[in-house]
Amino acid sequence: MADSMAKYKTSRKPASAKLEIDNSMAKYMPFLVEIRRRLFFTLSVFIIATVLGFFFYEKTTKLILSLFSLKGLNIVFTSPFQFLSLAVNSGLLIGFIVVLPLLISQILTFLKPALSSKEYRTVVFLLPVSIFLFIIGFSFGVIIMKYMIVLFYEKSLNLDIGNILDVNRLLSSILITAVLMGLAFQFPIVLTVLMHLKIIKYQTLTKQRLWAYTSALIFAAILPPTDILSLLLLFLPLALLFEFTLLLNKMILKNHLL
Repeated sequence: MADSMAKYKTSRKPASAKLEIDNSMAKYMPFLVEIRRRLFFTLSVFIIATVLGFFFYEKTTKLILSLFSLKGLNIVFTSPFQFLSLAVNSGLLIGFIVVLPLLISQILTFLKPALSSKEYRTVVFLLPVSIFLFIIGFSFGVIIMKYMIVLFYEKSLNLDIGNILDVNRLLSSILITAVLMGLAFQFPIVLTVLMHLKIIKYQTLTKQRLWAYTSALIFAAILPPTDILSLLLLFLPLALLFEFTLLLNKMILKNHLL
């Protein structure tokens, strides 16, 4: 009798565990379906915008080159296959620009039911700040790359040496530097949110200044510009943003009291 009861309890455990898993899946299934629907819509828009950017890559390339006013520089194709890679890069750029605001709006509308009115207002307030910081960082990256190109041209003239720039590598370097700097300028918001949620303490950040500066320096070093002056120009705004974040959270948001 005891053996049969033990076998009954043993057989009941897997069934109970499976039922609990099924209940959990049923509980979160509407959210998973909603996430899939939003991701599918966002991905579809990204693909359409990328395809359009792919076919209109000539206009995008001409626009970027005209913004830099690269007169006197010999910008060339070094391979017949670069037309394809240039079109792909142009398409990805257009797709990223089009889908970014859509992705943000999709995240906001998905999170809205789970947030209190105060939390939602905070997120909505941070959104334009985040976009503004990204534009500033992106523009700063473009300015640094323009400085590098002008310096390259002036040095070639001073040394009486011809200049040739690979158009694909040039545009890739510009976009990589600009996008990464735009993302790096988001760290004030990320750090502020982490402090507000008590994941990171203000006092901990103040004690880790050296590590923060070292990380910013390494980040600046991996970007395409390779001279010392560009390294310093890329590093300084990151260091200033870190100090500004600490000052903001101490003087205004009072996160140092959490």
